[in-house]
Amino acid sequence: MARKKTFKTQMISDKDGIRFATPEPVAEYRAKRLQCKVIADISCGIGGQAIYFAQRCDKVYAVEIDPKKIAYARKNARIMGVDNIEFITGDALSPDTISQLPELDVVFSDPARPPSEKERNIENLSPSIPEVMKAYADRSSNFAFEAPPQLSPEKIPFDCEKEYMSLDGKLNRLNLYFGDLKKADISAVALPGEAVIRKSNVSKDAERLDDLKRYAYEPEECVTKAGLLEQLAASFKEEDGTGIYTIDDKRTLISSEKALQCRLFKNSYKVSKVMEFNLNEVNRYLRQNSFGTVIIRASIEPERYWEVRKDIENGLKGERKAHLFVKDNEAIICEVPDQ
Repeated sequence: MARKKTFKTQMISDKDGIRFATPEPVAEYRAKRLQCKVIADISCGIGGQAIYFAQRCDKVYAVEIDPKKIAYARKNARIMGVDNIEFITGDALSPDTISQLPELDVVFSDPARPPSEKERNIENLSPSIPEVMKAYADRSSNFAFEAPPQLSPEKIPFDCEKEYMSLDGKLNRLNLYFGDLKKADISAVALPGEAVIRKSNVSKDAERLDDLKRYAYEPEECVTKAGLLEQLAASFKEEDGTGIYTIDDKRTLISSEKALQCRLFKNSYKVSKVMEFNLNEVNRYLRQNSFGTVIIRASIEPERYWEVRKDIENGLKGERKAHLFVKDNEAIICEVPDQ
């Protein structure tokens, strides 16, 4: 059927529509997670998420108050070859709009956020989560919402699954699942690849390391934001000496004596040298060991980054690439191990 067709075609829209459109890997993952017979996409925008829902659901109802966005969404659906979406122009909370919908398996909402908000707040979403759940209570008991990923779990005052999502190594989305959609209190997923970790009721403390082991691993941002770093580190064998090593407020690594494989690591390193952070000494070590490029992973003022990097790379002519972490006054020189 047409709705099963896969696509990588460019969406059409104005600048705002493209700016706020859901990235394809995110839309595809959520369509898998919310697959059902009948789903409503509240505030559907230009239709990117609704089109992916249409590939996996029998029927999609796409609601949008802006007639221009609905027009784009209709065109995009035709371009993508899906024909099982019913578009409804109207206020998502209006009884007249809701009366056009049948009983639904799932209601999905991507509410608007204030553009000039200094600090993200769950109460400022529009329409709000309580409003949507109340308005659609007689249509479904299963709800999914997109919320600002900057929010930490404790700032979400609802009984739901809080799923933090990374895309290409960067924190990208926060999905909230209610009703039968909830699988855990907190979870994290890394895209592409759909590597998932869910909060376990069995707590086990990970070792806190004073020194780095032979290998170091940078976790996906979604894992750290979800507060699941401890659980991830503790999931590895204790005999490998695996633990958590804190660089600074922004950088925390999982480290082990043995090479680890985990799709929730966005970067893997082999520790080459730990030494005093002295530019001349670091440069000398890098020259002597055939390094040619240095990526600095430290809290350096942006305007000084290239100045410091130029000093560290002065005279380097080798083929090896170093990743330089700085903890207090200590230089940690790493490189990506051969695959």
